[in-house]
Amino acid sequence: MAVQGLGRTPAVHSPRRPTGVVLAAWTVILALSLMPTVVAQEVLGEPVSADLRAGSSVAVILAGLLSTLAWKPLRTLRPLLGLFLVLVAAQWAVYTQLGRLPIFLGWLRDRSFSVYMPAELVLNLIVTLAVVAALVGLKRDRRAFYLSRGDPSAPAEPIRWLGVKPGARWSKTGRDLSIVISLGTLAFLAIAGRTSIDIAGAVLPFLPAVLLAAALNAFNEEMTYKASMLSVLLEPVGSRQALRMVAAYFGIAHFYGVPYGLVGVVLAWFLGWILAKSMLETRGLTWAWIIHFVQDVLIFGFMATGAITPGGG
Repeated sequence: MAVQGLGRTPAVHSPRRPTGVVLAAWTVILALSLMPTVVAQEVLGEPVSADLRAGSSVAVILAGLLSTLAWKPLRTLRPLLGLFLVLVAAQWAVYTQLGRLPIFLGWLRDRSFSVYMPAELVLNLIVTLAVVAALVGLKRDRRAFYLSRGDPSAPAEPIRWLGVKPGARWSKTGRDLSIVISLGTLAFLAIAGRTSIDIAGAVLPFLPAVLLAAALNAFNEEMTYKASMLSVLLEPVGSRQALRMVAAYFGIAHFYGVPYGLVGVVLAWFLGWILAKSMLETRGLTWAWIIHFVQDVLIFGFMATGAITPGGG
């Protein structure tokens, strides 16, 4: 049964928003992304500590909140700024306090993928749950921030350059994208990684940990960095800009991930846009989680065997 305001699949296109609000939202997204850290470390050669990054992020958020008092249209950005405040606080508390407890440090420093990766993802899950709690307070209904199955067969807006034609549905589009994106990910990993013909056999002992890690990581990242932000960006900037901003934030966050560097940013940017688009059009996490899960199975499989490491090491 369709729920009023939630059951219909909205078009990706939406009316134009005030230019000042859109520019302000872009400023917030980029300033609170990993971009300042990347510029400081890679261009200026200045290391950025977790405490410094958290402090500067809080300063940006407070400046943003003060600006909403000066110009009424910017008040639509308050949910975005509030969400980021919760995210920054949770990340600082979890990664710099909880994560430094002896029990977590022991797990995180263990060289076995089956030990350090679950510990890392448990910390990430705590951050995700803090974000979900904030969204419940902001939106009340979990479907308003895509924490639902949605309609996996909903109509897909055309993407002609990807071969998604008018009349397509996500039941087919999601399947096709899963295959194409996975083949691209596998090709990158095979080229960039220290691979051998027996890698499939080498990953078998790690398979339960790989599958669990992929499932958790896909949920954490889709919920924390796409569904949450998309839900608070739609009203102030519209769907087209919201998709671009979510993709940009997610892409930049992967500079030190796998794939890494500028290649990783571009690929994650594209993936972030596609997965956020699937949420918007299906009103749920299903296809975003499935596509992300498959990519993570491949990535974590290579990581578990030591064929590839984050940051290109």
